Amino acid sequence: MRSKGRSTVRAPRAMVATSQPLAVQAGLHVLQKGGNAVDAAVAAVATLGVTEPMSTGVGGDLFALVYSAKEREVYALNASGPAPRNASLSELREKGYERMPSDGIVSVTVPGALRGWETLLERFGTKPLKELLEPAIGYAERGFPVMEITSRRWQRSEEKLRRHPATAQTYLLEGRAPRPGEPFRNPSLARTLRAIAHEGVDAFYEGEIAQALVRESERLGGWLSLDDLVAFRPEWVDPIAIRYRGVEVLEHPPNGQGLIALLALHILEGFDLASMGLTAEYYHRVIEALKLAFDDGKRYIADPRYAEVPVEKLLSKEYAAERRSLIGERALDTGPPGALEGGTVYVTVVDEERNVVSLIESLFMPFGSGIAVEGTGVLLQNRGALFALDPEHPNSLAPGKRPYHTIIPAMALRDGEPWLSFGVVGGFMQPQGHVQLLCHVLDHGMDLQEAVEAPRVRYYGGRRVAVEPFMPKEIREGLAQRGHELVEGDGNFGGAQIVALDPETGMLAGASDPRKDGCALGF
Repeated sequence: MRSKGRSTVRAPRAMVATSQPLAVQAGLHVLQKGGNAVDAAVAAVATLGVTEPMSTGVGGDLFALVYSAKEREVYALNASGPAPRNASLSELREKGYERMPSDGIVSVTVPGALRGWETLLERFGTKPLKELLEPAIGYAERGFPVMEITSRRWQRSEEKLRRHPATAQTYLLEGRAPRPGEPFRNPSLARTLRAIAHEGVDAFYEGEIAQALVRESERLGGWLSLDDLVAFRPEWVDPIAIRYRGVEVLEHPPNGQGLIALLALHILEGFDLASMGLTAEYYHRVIEALKLAFDDGKRYIADPRYAEVPVEKLLSKEYAAERRSLIGERALDTGPPGALEGGTVYVTVVDEERNVVSLIESLFMPFGSGIAVEGTGVLLQNRGALFALDPEHPNSLAPGKRPYHTIIPAMALRDGEPWLSFGVVGGFMQPQGHVQLLCHVLDHGMDLQEAVEAPRVRYYGGRRVAVEPFMPKEIREGLAQRGHELVEGDGNFGGAQIVALDPETGMLAGASDPRKDGCALGF
């Protein structure tokens, strides 16, 4: 194993962790001016929409877990938008589609992120949205230097960005992605953010921006209507949870895939992972548990307003034991979770009063649908790509229905008190990252930065598994001997951010993934 690259960050009062340093700074600035964790998270994620535009923006969706120190309770907000009211499964089938398009106008669902910001701030915030948008507007207007990993991801999307003239005009410089350190400005997005700052979120969902979004959808043959935008509201839901090694692990309920992380952890609870160390035997158990969890997740996860998702049964100890009994010394052969690169950001914030926010926001695949609405800088997400076109499947496309969602924020509590707030971006890597991060901390006793940097595996489907380049040779060989087919990964082993609250000292610790450009900072 390689040695840890960074120290765990420590601070006494407050902390922010995310994938762009400028966004971390925006969140910290809000905290230092007296704002709380929700205020800081909104400022940070708004800045991310400017500095990491392939991953997030006001045209995407949001999920959040919020621990209120005053109420001593965790609340979950689902701000994922549904399919438009005119969406038609039969129309796509008649056109010859056997699966949902991965991008383009048909993949567009109602953007939920902005209403998510508004809803979070109305319930828990202390600062006006206008103030929180100042850093994002400033970077969009005056420009910012593009980070190295961000630039590489931007370059991989150049062909996609060239397909749509307004997208190319807004997000390419003379037909190419910005290079590392090169300044990038987005005046169209700045105007949109300034309108939202002065007129409120309704400017996006009901005003001129909304009309521009609908006109573009209609021009391209899409389904999005003004009624869809006006009607959308986020939903407060109850987190789902299990206990793992004496810790309560909280995830967002379906339509998100947090259920998969809990299913895998429940299976792994029956193995003595600590005694295995970081060996082929350990990784084999993790891979097999994830396979079985994905098998259940792909079968059941859907919008619970439209389909029954048997969460209670799936999270029972009896069911976990039944699934665990299927794991032997050889690799199982199951259906694929899919191999996609997600375009997602994750932010976690803890403030001085010990309010905690675990927030994730996304366009889904890099640059979402690939469609930027002319004059607005708004990239529309492609969340509809995860709908099924089988009318009998719980996750089948239907008007007003939310799709299976990959983005999942998480928390872990000890004795009812917040201990860890964390997330791992990366499409179907997300629950895999949650499981491995927690096992590294709880089973192998790693500190936060060690846990974040430890080598990961990524299950692709069947017996196919990718391992990171620095995975030791003996582990690779041990996995191959157990029947795993080791494949070249796409470089996407996730990006983790985590903050811990030490119950004994009251201090904070944080870690940020070197697989991304960000950092954890506090004061």
